Amino acid sequence: MEKIRLQKFLAENDVASRRKCEELIINGEIKVNGLIAQIGAKVDPEKDKVEYNGKIIKNKNKEYTYILLNKPIGVVTTVDDQFNRQTVIDLINIKEKRILPVGRLDMYTSGALILTDDGDFIYKVTHPKHEINKVYNATVKGIISKEDVEKLQKGVMIDNSYITREAKVKILKIDEENNTSRVEITIHEGKNREVRKMCEAIGKKVLALHRAKIGNIDVKDLKIGKWRYLTKEEIESILK
Repeated sequence: MEKIRLQKFLAENDVASRRKCEELIINGEIKVNGLIAQIGAKVDPEKDKVEYNGKIIKNKNKEYTYILLNKPIGVVTTVDDQFNRQTVIDLINIKEKRILPVGRLDMYTSGALILTDDGDFIYKVTHPKHEINKVYNATVKGIISKEDVEKLQKGVMIDNSYITREAKVKILKIDEENNTSRVEITIHEGKNREVRKMCEAIGKKVLALHRAKIGNIDVKDLKIGKWRYLTKEEIESILK
């Protein structure tokens, strides 16, 4: 995309009037790609990162892509894989845009995964302070007790260094014949393999794990391996 003057970019994205934006640049209050900008600078609205008061200025003229994928087991959550394994990008036939996974699901976890080219959206969904719920259905070896549920809800030690934050836990099914349990676990953190480690902390090995929902967005009507665009209402529900 053709570069435009920095003050024009700022004004078009509602930072202030063009004259006031020039003052902000002169006063060293604007950064481009991490460096303090100089008057006369030009930016590429689709590539350069422009900041004011520590906040990234989003190019409102850009159309972003938001996709919901029901990830299958055996597919890795990455853009490129050094071992030539199938990636989530391989499942989505959009070649003209560089979309990225929002957070991660490990190779052996299925379920809801959002992909987008909107960096601000990725930050809001993945940062714990925004407390966006992720709902998982876990099948574990052994019978889950009420005491186990209470431990998971209050927080358990994982990685010998971190106590998980409070979670919502609901027993979905107890199969005494096969000595397994199915539970619904709701968290809003993004620690690596967190749900698996939480279950291990109470002595239960995860046999199957599926992320059913991100916020209010679920994959119950989306077949495994299929994807669709998020609606405007779904996008706004996450951003709010």
